[in-house]
Amino acid sequence: MAIGLAVVLTACGGASHKAGSPASTTSAAPKHALKVGLVTDINQLNDRGFNHLAYVGLLRAEKQLRVHGRVLESPSAADYVPNLSSLARDGYDLVIGVGFDQADAIAKVALKFPNTHFAIIDVDQQALKGKPKNVLGLLFREQEAGYLVGYLAGVEAKKLGGPQIVSTVGGEKQPPVDRYIAGFQAGAKAADPKVKTLNGYSQDWVDTAKCKELALNQIAAGSKVVFQVAGGCGLGALDAAKEKHVWGIGVDADQSFLGPQVLTSALKRVDSAVFLTIRSVQNGTFKGGTDAVFGLDRNGVGVGKVSSRVPASALTQLKTIESKIKTNTIGTIPTVVK
Repeated sequence: MAIGLAVVLTACGGASHKAGSPASTTSAAPKHALKVGLVTDINQLNDRGFNHLAYVGLLRAEKQLRVHGRVLESPSAADYVPNLSSLARDGYDLVIGVGFDQADAIAKVALKFPNTHFAIIDVDQQALKGKPKNVLGLLFREQEAGYLVGYLAGVEAKKLGGPQIVSTVGGEKQPPVDRYIAGFQAGAKAADPKVKTLNGYSQDWVDTAKCKELALNQIAAGSKVVFQVAGGCGLGALDAAKEKHVWGIGVDADQSFLGPQVLTSALKRVDSAVFLTIRSVQNGTFKGGTDAVFGLDRNGVGVGKVSSRVPASALTQLKTIESKIKTNTIGTIPTVVK
């Protein structure tokens, strides 16, 4: 089984880019290169997940498509409109907003700059105010990746015996977060019908202490596997799993590098979506006013490295489930947390 994308964390060199500063390029761009701007959310580039993946996609486009890229980091939500506007005003052909929290900002700026192409990750274009026709929504079937890692969590909870409990730590209650969580809960119950699921939201994307406290409370209540769906904040949940010797599951990027407590990760291939969107602008196939949806069928989501402690039989089962999801024979996976 192909078990995911290896994310090269050195791609952004561990350096912090100030708001408004350009990202480093991998090669010199041609004179009339396509100009692509990327605006991070408040987790910024070194979040070891979502923003980093978007940046990896931009770096790939710089190298393979010879585009000129620039990244503007957003230390706060107040920076979204100025950053997006700055790129559009400077003549960037495509401006990409990272994350659900930029929805209002990108809708406002896109209407002001109708001749600029915009894309926004994790937001349905039809949900944007004014439904600007120059915006492409980049959506993912997170529930599919959530179901797969939830299945592994259920297998492990059952194998460990005792109270069969697994849990999730979300950031804010948003559609992409809840798609992950709903899928996880359904997958866990498919593997172990007796499993109990716990869930909580930190209401924060950055403060690791908040997610760690939530996870510690869930572990104290018996959780044997904690799935973090909270960006940078969620790294605290994985730290709690390590501290208490239970399983943790990463999100968006492959987070197995964080330690042996990581059972696996639910992947969202933001890098691939960013690269394909840039290529569509370059070759004239960009379609604003719509959404591009990435699931298992388009290699848009998946499962990262699985711990070597997981038995081969579980991996075989997981591969079978993945095939059933791709062929729509597993049934509808929930997308709403009840």
